[in-house]
Amino acid sequence: MTGSPLDARSPLDAGELPRVAALGGGHGLFASLTALRRVTDRLTAVVTVADDGGSSGRLRAELDCLPPGDLRMALAALCGDDASGRLWADVLQSRFDGDGALSGHAIGNLLIAGLWQRLGDPVAGLDMVATLLGARGRVLPMSRVPLDIVAEVIGVDPMHPDELSEIRGQDKVARTNAEVRTIRLEPAEPPAADEAVRAIESSDWVILGPGSWFTSVMPHLMVPELARAITTTGARRLLTLNLMPAGETRGYTAAQHLELLAEHAPQLRLDVVLADTRFARDDRHLPAYAASLGAELVVGDLAVRDGTARHDPLRLASMYAEIMGA
Repeated sequence: MTGSPLDARSPLDAGELPRVAALGGGHGLFASLTALRRVTDRLTAVVTVADDGGSSGRLRAELDCLPPGDLRMALAALCGDDASGRLWADVLQSRFDGDGALSGHAIGNLLIAGLWQRLGDPVAGLDMVATLLGARGRVLPMSRVPLDIVAEVIGVDPMHPDELSEIRGQDKVARTNAEVRTIRLEPAEPPAADEAVRAIESSDWVILGPGSWFTSVMPHLMVPELARAITTTGARRLLTLNLMPAGETRGYTAAQHLELLAEHAPQLRLDVVLADTRFARDDRHLPAYAASLGAELVVGDLAVRDGTARHDPLRLASMYAEIMGA
């Protein structure tokens, strides 16, 4: 561990649980929420809305709605640990099989999309699902309009390996074998959900990551009102790094992940960068890069023991609790 995480504690009254806004999407946000729900019930997930693949993409195209998949996963992560909570989480995540029109759709996606159509308000629909599930926290979209990710990449054409080109759509960006250089959102300056902005502004801690760097972590910093809230909030800001470079950032060092954030959001300052021991130990530049963003580097053993690249929720929860003084 570099430095003491206790130095980064946000001032809280005795016995008071921290108010936390966790930002991200997909499996990375699921991991952080699964840990954070063990630390506090004053928890709000602010979720990316750029998915255009699979069940989410189909519903987005057919119903002209937000893609529900990442929001569904966040709700599943906040289900309780009792039998009812585990059952609801399993139901939300289960998918229809067969060859019919519903094949591949997650049950939770259809529930959420149906409530949106009935209520006409995505936030009200998500709040209703959270109440139904007894969720330990709230789930919000980062914007009330669906977004598209456009990436500038290099190496799409093997005959012209240094040629820059564009890939459009979260699903294609996430699956590309080309090197992603930069991303932008369309529309270019999308509106943030007011509820998400208020959650960030009123938090004690804002958590970014882990997750797919270009499609889950960085998009929040490219919505102007969200970026402003993240950079001006009185909350402490904690970045959780991935366990290893993979997918969109395969081959990148831990320090290079920070460099990407700084390039896309030069105004960003952090208080804590949390990294797994194995990802951090061979990167001699990481402490300096964290310090350049104003952050203390905290290193710990965060991975599950089975060798897969997954955060252990209990270890991650323990580290979050120590850092936050919860």
